[in-house]
This record gives sequence, C-alpha cells and structure tokens, in this order.
Amino acid sequence: MRVVVVFLLSALLPLCSCHQRDPLAWLYGPSSLRFGSLQADTTGGECPEECDCPPSFPVAMYCDGRGLTAMPAIPSRMKYLYLQNNAITAVPDSALVNATNLVWLMMHYNQLTSDAVGTKAFQHSSGLKRLYLQHNNLTSFPPNLPRTLQDLRIDHNKIEKVTPADLEGMDNLTILYLHDNAVTDMGTSLKALKSLTLLEISGNKLTKVPEELPEHLHQLYLEFNAIDSLPEGFMGRFTQLQYVRMAHNQLTDKGIPANTFNVTGLVELDLSFNKLERIPPVSTTLQHLYLQANQIKEFTLGSFCSVMDVTNFSKLQTLRLDGNEISLQDIPTESNLCLRLTASIEI
Repeated sequence: MRVVVVFLLSALLPLCSCHQRDPLAWLYGPSSLRFGSLQADTTGGECPEECDCPPSFPVAMYCDGRGLTAMPAIPSRMKYLYLQNNAITAVPDSALVNATNLVWLMMHYNQLTSDAVGTKAFQHSSGLKRLYLQHNNLTSFPPNLPRTLQDLRIDHNKIEKVTPADLEGMDNLTILYLHDNAVTDMGTSLKALKSLTLLEISGNKLTKVPEELPEHLHQLYLEFNAIDSLPEGFMGRFTQLQYVRMAHNQLTDKGIPANTFNVTGLVELDLSFNKLERIPPVSTTLQHLYLQANQIKEFTLGSFCSVMDVTNFSKLQTLRLDGNEISLQDIPTESNLCLRLTASIEI
C-alpha cells in the first residue's frame, strides 16, 4: 500500500530538475538533510537497547535513569553521553575505547569508586570538554583525565586530597566544582589551571586558602570550611575576581590583613557566620556585603568611605549586619552621605 501512495504522489508532482530539492526526499533521502533522517544512524555501532539514540540527534545517547550497573557499548559517532542517575560502579579501561568523539560525559549520581576507574579509561577521550562525576563515591581524582576538559564537576564525593598531578596540564579548565568533599589540603594543585574562572570548594575541611590560586578567577567560593586567616596580599593579584564567598568559616579580625578586601572590581563579598568583631575595610566599588551572624560591636563608617563628597561614596546596594552586637542606633547619621545607594541596612 505504501508503494502505491508514493507512486500516486509522485505522479501528481512535476519532474524536478537537478538543481531543485526532491519534494519526496524526506521519505528516503540521506541524513544530511537539514531536518534529519527517519532512520537510525548506526555509524560505529548500533544503539544499545537500554538507551535512546534519537535519529534527529544521532550524536547523542541517552542512558540516564535506566538502572544500569555497568557501562553500555558506545557507538563511535557519539559526542554527548548521558549516564546519570544509574548504579554504575566502574569505568574499566575498555569502556570508552570506541567513544573517541565524546565531548560531554554525564555520570553524576552513580556509584563509582576510585579504584574502579581504570588508569587508561580516558586515554581515547582526547576531545572531552565536559565531565560530570558529582554524587559518586570517589575518594580521589580519576587518573589521567583528559587535558581538554573545560568543565569538571566532581563535587559531593569523598575526596580528601588534591595533588598537582591530578590537574597537571589542564590549561583549558574554566570551571571546577569540588565542593562537599573532605579535602584538607590542596597544596599547589591549582597552579596549573591557567584558564580557571570559577572555583567552588565549599563544604570541605580546609583550614587555609589554597596556595597559588589562578589569577584569572572570576568567582571563588570557600564557604563551610575551617579557615581562620587569610594570607597577606590575598586579593591583590586578582584582576577579574568579582564574587568571593567565605561564609561559615572561623575568620577573626586578627586573621585578616589590613585592606585585604579594599580592592577594586569586587562586586559581592560574603563573610557571614564568622567571628569578626569589626567591619573590614572594603572598596567603594563593592555592591553587596554580607556580614550577618558575626560578633561585630561597632558600625565603622570608615570601612566604607575614607572620603565623602559629591563624587566619593560607596556603591554598596546590599548590607547585612543582622545577628551581630549592634543596633540601628549605632549607625551614624552621616552614613546617608556614604551609603547613598544602599536600599536598606539589615541589623
């Protein structure tokens, strides 16, 4: 019946010249047509039965949430592989041998352990840019990760230490999520990350700021650690840093060198839930300052404005001081001249 329909349709249509698109090409034409093929692409192997490989997007393989306990066979054409929300326990050396075109690999929310990731597992993934390994049971970085990575998410694991070898040569890495692990020391492991712009290492067991932070950082998150002091010149070397969050640490006035946060470019600073007794001096360019739940006993207007006139005033919009040892009566009347852009002060 299908042949008859096609024959009748073709009889009603004029003959097409070699320079025109065949109006029936979508029934049998090649996959190069803009709107895709109706037949599955089997280049480099068949799609595993437990996964979905949409004909309209033949380079993506969806195996998420299928109850998998082992890695499926991967056709070589695949660029985007979704394996999250399964129970996969291992990535053996042979698992990705055929997947030489992978760009994204999503393996978050599985049961991976460090000793079950082969030392050569990523040997053939020379184009991998995005790797999601969060919410597994890793105790260390997988060995020999591709140096092409741009986005690495390995948070919510059980990693205790990061060594320089773990991240050596990752010149392209711009995003590193390492929060909610058990890291106590990072040494100089971050030195090699020349392109890093976002570093999220909150929820670890750090007692000091990691050494030799990449100078192109844009966002630095260090919340929920045990840091009690900052190194001299901590902020001076960063030219692009705009967001710093160090809430829920053990910072004291003594542990913060003078004018640490009085640097231009900083947009948001969160020092809430620490042990500060004074408001640290900040730059007039700062827009959001969070100091709630400290032990601040005095409202020092000089922390915001060393000079007050028509052109010199703070750009601060948000100021939180609630949960300290001061009240509204402690705010000097001339604060309106300095904090003229601040919508409200929470005390």
